Amino acid sequence: MHIPDGFLSAPVAAAAGAVSLGAVAFSVRRATGELNERTVPLLGVTAAFVFAAQMLNFPVAGGTSGHFLGAMLVAVLMGPYAAAIVLTVVLVVQSLVMADGGITALGANIFNMAVIGGILGYLVFIALKRILPKSVTGYFFSLAIASWLSVVAASIAASLELAASGTVPLSIALPAMTSVHMVIGIGEALITSTVVAAVLVSRPDLVRTYDLARGSLIGRRTGVFGRRGRMWGFVLCGMVVALALAVFVSPFASRSPDGLEKVAADKGFEQTATQQPVWSQAPLKDYALPGIHSAGAATAVAGGIGAVFLFGLMLLLGRVLGRRRASPTGPSTASPAAAARHAGRSDPGADTA
Repeated sequence: MHIPDGFLSAPVAAAAGAVSLGAVAFSVRRATGELNERTVPLLGVTAAFVFAAQMLNFPVAGGTSGHFLGAMLVAVLMGPYAAAIVLTVVLVVQSLVMADGGITALGANIFNMAVIGGILGYLVFIALKRILPKSVTGYFFSLAIASWLSVVAASIAASLELAASGTVPLSIALPAMTSVHMVIGIGEALITSTVVAAVLVSRPDLVRTYDLARGSLIGRRTGVFGRRGRMWGFVLCGMVVALALAVFVSPFASRSPDGLEKVAADKGFEQTATQQPVWSQAPLKDYALPGIHSAGAATAVAGGIGAVFLFGLMLLLGRVLGRRRASPTGPSTASPAAAARHAGRSDPGADTA
């Protein structure tokens, strides 16, 4: 669903960019107050996992492939604003480093996948969770539907942008994009639900949206790391999984065109993509490391580099944003008792991390 350069007109790209900039700025402001030593490492590992998982195109009927979006996964773990930030950083790195998604279309891609996929999808999830029975089944049903809808809604937004740009009529783009992404959304729902279930089994305290008092999937368990398990143990396991996907699994991903590429080819507007991209210096273009003759090895090395880079970048960004929480009137200048109370509120689960 990464829109390339040339598919969108300048006014549409500018409008989408302005909306995305405002939404991401708002997300940064809201998420900053929630960042601490407990949550910052999660930003890094979720960014690395989403990047690696997006490399794994899976086959869809009709010679089409789809890939994981990941916005709802981050949203249910860390909240919608953190999801918008993580997806934005992943999309920026993909565009600049891998040439995946156009520079001029970056605002639209962020709007479709980070804002709609993360924030709107999360609102649907919360609404369903309130309506459906307060049970494990209700929770995962809400998660699966919201994950599926996040992909479909993002494809609808992309269709509207393509139509508004005059690239393809809406009567053609909308049914073509939504039909293929309705199938891709099933994969999104399955992957998201599986990963969240795995996290619930190992570290249920890290899933902020799982607040069921009864009918729990994990009861009173505190995870495989125990009550006093370290956060970095979980982060290390997450990075091992992300690197395994990027290095060992991604070379075997489907080579079929993804949903947007397939629709563009079938409907005859793929030639509108800019032949010479705005940014031509992507060091790992097409997810391959130059100089390695084996395509599989080039993809594996590029994937590993990308996952580690994103982990480090999000860790650095999270720490920078986290430091903004401290103000002249904050706990640093308050009484020791007030500082202790503040520390307790900012990290309520420190005893289990």
